[in-house]
Amino acid sequence: MDEALRELADYLASALAADVSETAVESGELMMRARRDTAIKVLTFLRDDQNCQFKQLMDITAVDYPERENRFDVVYNLLSLTHNQRVRVKVATDETTPVVSATAVFSVANWFEREVWDLFGVFFSDHPDLRRILTDYGFEGHPLRKDFPLSGHVEVRYDEDLKRVVYEPVKLTQEFRHFDFVSPWEGMLHPPGQENSGTDAPQPQGEEGKD
Repeated sequence: MDEALRELADYLASALAADVSETAVESGELMMRARRDTAIKVLTFLRDDQNCQFKQLMDITAVDYPERENRFDVVYNLLSLTHNQRVRVKVATDETTPVVSATAVFSVANWFEREVWDLFGVFFSDHPDLRRILTDYGFEGHPLRKDFPLSGHVEVRYDEDLKRVVYEPVKLTQEFRHFDFVSPWEGMLHPPGQENSGTDAPQPQGEEGKD
């Protein structure tokens, strides 16, 4: 299987030399890095070329690298049932530069791209209905970014007077506690039941009836 993937990687590197900056087989998986402005061309080629036939878009996700200028990798996972192969296509972008929507190539990309927009804040141009899909429409920020606070920005509750859900700033009702992670049994001079024995360890006892 690795040999077949390497042959495919070489074929794609040649056929898409102007559109792909990297092809590699890592851990038994084929990975490609496409230019942002040619991503749709690459996806279309992978779908239609007879040597590829990656007609199933299984997922679109993203990875956040805050230290990079193009902090996000948008990741497309494709499957070819014809050749029983998979390929992962990565496209880098920043917080403000959109990636062209893949809905014209794979209709299933609609909800996948909405999820990436909702959780990472990556904008997809030409998307037919780009809006939040997992969080509420009034949600602030994008919760899978590495710099998003674990506690979030707001919390919700149902207000009996207003008869609706209201948003309020997060309130941490309990201060963070500090633990020394030392076992409660460590340092104990007398095990339970031996407090008054006068010794630090239990004494052996003879059997009944023996002198």
